[in-house]
Amino acid sequence: MALAQSARTHGSSAVAQAHWRTGLCPERCRLPAAMAAPAPGLISVFSSPQELGASLAQLVAQRAASCLEGNRGRFALGLSGGSLVSMLARDLPAATAPAGPASFARWTLGFCDERLVPFDHAESTYGLYRTHLLSKLPIPDSQVLTIDPALPVEDAAEDYARKLRQAFQGDTVPVFDLLILGVGPDGHTCSLFPGHPLLQEREKIVAPIGDSPKPPPQRVTLTLPVLNAAQSVIFVATGEGKAAVLKRILEDQESALPAAMVQPRTGALCWFLDEAAARLLSVPFEKHSTL
Repeated sequence: MALAQSARTHGSSAVAQAHWRTGLCPERCRLPAAMAAPAPGLISVFSSPQELGASLAQLVAQRAASCLEGNRGRFALGLSGGSLVSMLARDLPAATAPAGPASFARWTLGFCDERLVPFDHAESTYGLYRTHLLSKLPIPDSQVLTIDPALPVEDAAEDYARKLRQAFQGDTVPVFDLLILGVGPDGHTCSLFPGHPLLQEREKIVAPIGDSPKPPPQRVTLTLPVLNAAQSVIFVATGEGKAAVLKRILEDQESALPAAMVQPRTGALCWFLDEAAARLLSVPFEKHSTL
């Protein structure tokens, strides 16, 4: 059985001298069912996207088990698209298998943003997850919250907000147990882009965007109030193309970038990076490797 090992270091130059300890995933990211106070962002760096994906899947499985044993007795997960689809499709089914198929009846799955395209379109986040992941996880269709791509973008946002409120009854703002977010080279996350008016949205839980600088232009996105209400948030970034923006967010602390504005009020914030994405960082991080 492979063991994930980790060490605390200041930048990649210290990796070779690291002293290792064993564990299935980063210890400080083994998140409890509820957090009493804000937690600082923990940066975890993995040798490859494959090792990152395996640890991410284990963390999701652990988080799900913890939440299903908690007061709510359910697990609410919000997913982003991009490379996360293939990463989770590869590792999450095996990581969650020990819990048994019955546990998925208490999962609620939503999407952090979505492109307003048909589900069979190559740009549909839900469509990709349906094909590559949901076919392997027995989550009931009624527990998977999606947009209605046949509606105009404003109506699609209102419809998705209604579905969220129904699924999160009792929450003024929907509280996801775990959100998995990506970050673009420009610092965007979900469909929240630098300098866009949606960054100032405080009332809506879901917003339409008709002028996305990244195609396709029409999208539906969770807003910052929902992102910052989550119990746990994990940013995932891989590849050299993300190195510069991660330095701006994590080292230079450019707070105006959308991803930097995600600061859970009472939850935990973690960053899962591969070595290529972390190559410009000199701030402390935990280095992980699988033997």
